[in-house]
Amino acid sequence: FLTQQLSFGIMTMILNKFETSLEATARSEEQDNDSWERYLERKSLVLQYLHSDLSLHHLQHYQNKLELLKKCYFYLEIEPKHINVRDENHVMHRTDILQLIDPCQFQRMKKVGKTQTEIQLSLFTELLEQLERGRQELSCYVEVCDMITFLSQWDSIRQRLSKLSKFMETLLSLQVPGNLHVKHHLVSHANLRGTRLPNIRLSLCTRMPLIFDRKESFAHKDWAKLKWFTENQETHLEPCELHFKLLTNESQTEVGYGRIQEVASNTCVVQDLQPGRSYEFTIRRSDTHTLVFKKWHDIIILKTKTNAVEDADSSACA
Repeated sequence: FLTQQLSFGIMTMILNKFETSLEATARSEEQDNDSWERYLERKSLVLQYLHSDLSLHHLQHYQNKLELLKKCYFYLEIEPKHINVRDENHVMHRTDILQLIDPCQFQRMKKVGKTQTEIQLSLFTELLEQLERGRQELSCYVEVCDMITFLSQWDSIRQRLSKLSKFMETLLSLQVPGNLHVKHHLVSHANLRGTRLPNIRLSLCTRMPLIFDRKESFAHKDWAKLKWFTENQETHLEPCELHFKLLTNESQTEVGYGRIQEVASNTCVVQDLQPGRSYEFTIRRSDTHTLVFKKWHDIIILKTKTNAVEDADSSACA
């Protein structure tokens, strides 16, 4: 009888241990399943961000935007552009706001505009580098880390995602030049003769760079035709300057070495060039009183034909 009881007790203990082991295994498998689902869910969030806002396509778009901004011309824009002012006889006249603004204050605001533009371009560059670096880090987490490592690093990954999202918001705001804060009175009340001073707003605006059309620009024996365009294909081009100079290894005092032509269209024919010589042509927008920043201009080098080349061309045509 005692032997039977002992055997029964041993069996009971073995069964209890087996049941406990089964329960532990079930809990472990359940935890593994929960961890795996959590891993897949969080990995999916990171992948979604990498394939949307932080995709290579988007980053390349912002890189192209930055390169274009670096080539743009930045101007100071003033609103309103005109104001009604009384003259000495108390008659109201519509007057350009620039005629009323103090020249020294205006020059000061142009310097502020230039500084703000330089800071904006520098910040844009830095943010884009941070986004590209962040994309590499997130891609590494997704591609290299196993489930346990990924989940253990989740807090760090989540903080990185939050920081990159803020970087992206700031970068998007920098694509359009901002307003300028006016600290001082730009217009003297004495010039207004009792007229109420309007709320003057200053902001920065951009204009596209001028780019030579390489297919449509060419040189003949003693003349050259230049053509240029803007990326947004402006229908009305403001006056611009075409600079050109003769390239020579000698002293730069040669007759006809350099010249500037004011042009009001997108084409220009340059006369009185020397045969068989290389000329450097530069196209840029004309300086105006509201221009605050310019850093880039397009250059093309064309070589005029010699008499022998032109005669050969004529024979070939014949």
